[in-house]
Amino acid sequence: HEVWSWKTASKESLCLMWQKVKVQLMLSMSFLTALFWYCRRLYSFLAQLLKRWSNYLQRQLIRNLSVLPEVDLLGYSAREWKGETKQAKQMREAYEELFRSCHIKYLRQVRRDNYSVIRAVLFQIFSQGIPFPSWMKERDILKLPEKLLYSQGCNWIQQYSFGPERYTGPNAFGKLRKCMEALKTNWAEISATRDHEERGNMCNTLFSDESKEYKLYEAIKFIMLYEVVEAYEQIKSRDEPVHNLFSLLFARDSSSDPLSFMMNHLNAIGDSICLDQVDLFLLGYLLEVKIRVYRLHRFNTEEFQVKYPDEYRREWNEISLLTEDDRYYHIPLFRT
Repeated sequence: HEVWSWKTASKESLCLMWQKVKVQLMLSMSFLTALFWYCRRLYSFLAQLLKRWSNYLQRQLIRNLSVLPEVDLLGYSAREWKGETKQAKQMREAYEELFRSCHIKYLRQVRRDNYSVIRAVLFQIFSQGIPFPSWMKERDILKLPEKLLYSQGCNWIQQYSFGPERYTGPNAFGKLRKCMEALKTNWAEISATRDHEERGNMCNTLFSDESKEYKLYEAIKFIMLYEVVEAYEQIKSRDEPVHNLFSLLFARDSSSDPLSFMMNHLNAIGDSICLDQVDLFLLGYLLEVKIRVYRLHRFNTEEFQVKYPDEYRREWNEISLLTEDDRYYHIPLFRT
């Protein structure tokens, strides 16, 4: 009887203990289930928030990009040149010729402003990892504004205009120095990047920041001015022959000397005009690149494909541009 009572008491104690443990386990399982559900909802919410934020940043980046991602060439042609007018038909035929004969399958649209051609050239130099021109490796381009102002006595560079900013006066020298620093720093950093995808991301970041990219264009403009001054001094002193393009440049009534070249041409670039054909020769010569331009409005003529400059060295890299009007330029992409 005592054994039976002991067993019964033990059993009842175990049952009572199990009931308490069972309640605790049920509460713990309920809590863990609720916590899991909450964490899952929180994770889902954060993932949605991150996705929306990423899409927003991507839209903002694309919106600010001055060189858009690649699009199908013929699709672009069909969208831009609808209708049956003579011009629309000619443009579509020109695009089809590029697709069929030149193996151009895509293009990257470049922002339509008065920096268009400099932007298209510089973007390709950076995205292809093309290094500094040989003459730029031998000189410190940061000292060019100082040399022009003090060594060569060109005080008139205070009349230099930075695109829409028409007059800066004594501040011109300091601003030019910052522009040259931006060009040298970004060019060196991007050209030293060997990974193509990483280099492309760096270019997209740079060419989505107007304040930074405009400094690059003004630096290129100033280098053009500096070389024109150098060539002009050589012609006057007759020390050594200069490239034929400088003779062509000084033959214009509007650019017979460096000051008139700056006032009548360079100062308006980025504001009211783009580079013209002679300036493109100078740009290719200074950057040591062969610039092949497909001029669609000159389709079926000898001027459909033009190279700037027409005289170049074999080791120079080649970049390509596409224009419909010699004012705004896009970047053609080749696929074999």
